[in-house]
Amino acid sequence: LARAGVSIEPVIGLVRDTSKKRGVQIPLSNDAKSIIERDDIDVFVELMGGVEKPYEIVSEILKRKKAVVTANKALLAYHRYKLQALAGDTPFGFEASVAGGIPIIKTLREGLSANRIEKIIGIVNGTSNFILTNMMQKNEKFEDALKRAQELGYAEADPSFDIGGFDAAHKLLILASIAYGVHGDPEDILIEGIEEITQEDIYFAREFDFIIKLLAVAKRACDNKVELRVHPALISKDQMLSKVDGVMNGVSIYGDCVGESMYYGPGAGGSATASAVISDLIDIARDNKNPMLGYKILPSENFMQILPSEQIRTKYYFRLRVRDEKGVLAKLTNIMSLNDLSIDSFLQKPKLKTDEEVTLFFTTHTCCEKDIKRAISVIGGE
Repeated sequence: LARAGVSIEPVIGLVRDTSKKRGVQIPLSNDAKSIIERDDIDVFVELMGGVEKPYEIVSEILKRKKAVVTANKALLAYHRYKLQALAGDTPFGFEASVAGGIPIIKTLREGLSANRIEKIIGIVNGTSNFILTNMMQKNEKFEDALKRAQELGYAEADPSFDIGGFDAAHKLLILASIAYGVHGDPEDILIEGIEEITQEDIYFAREFDFIIKLLAVAKRACDNKVELRVHPALISKDQMLSKVDGVMNGVSIYGDCVGESMYYGPGAGGSATASAVISDLIDIARDNKNPMLGYKILPSENFMQILPSEQIRTKYYFRLRVRDEKGVLAKLTNIMSLNDLSIDSFLQKPKLKTDEEVTLFFTTHTCCEKDIKRAISVIGGE
């Protein structure tokens, strides 16, 4: 910490259970009010998790004009603008909230501040990336790859927040708020997890030389709207993000001045999180002052809004099990045509002689989410 130019000394820790052994050499307390009111504390580091209780505590700290550092992505996803309004000129660091070992917040807020950000594409959840990497490289089934992730400590006992795409959505919203000043909650984002991916999807990806990754995408749309989506995607092997494997994270940012720039590193874990938290503490000790989200004056709610998910336009991938009989493919292509969809690539997986069904794979040209949903509804009713 010599780089800070001043000493940084831990004073006290707030915990739920003071009797639990934690391997730290500082006093512990479960009384938040008494800690907040202490005059000998300059910076509070919030690592509680959750949303409303941390918001209540952090709000009280900011009202007392004390600096805050947090790694809590959920807190920021739901209360970021209220927290910046409370903070004003009081330092508020949150580098650890997104892609912990990558200084992506500082990069987007400061290093690329001269750029008009066109889009952000990221792999920001290490759990999902580890699972997909093992499915692609080791031919593991989803369930086996998840179990391995849990055994190695990369996945929680209840992994739904990670594999369902919600963790990535929270992080995406934080990045989009800095890049675009966008308002909205995680529920406004189009989110699809990786739970339904099977080795059949891996088969298709290999046949067409793709890699499957869970992507978080923010992209400028028309009429002051920003497209936000989290979902598994087929990406070509010549894209830099296709090389981001295991629990690593990667973020590509496209700016009008610099074009594409890519950032890679560990996204989670104790050391990566600690690195990001301490970097914020050093910034505060150096008296480096930047508006929390990069805006000196907070954007109004109609400044940039999240594009409704049904208006999102992109390419789509289908995997279908259908009866192996005459006319099925013609019926399928007719449904697609009637819903303004066109097929870009198609593959039928070879079947055993005893099978009565076949697996069809196809991708579409760029189309609208609402048309995809309508076609799926019709196909499901056939």
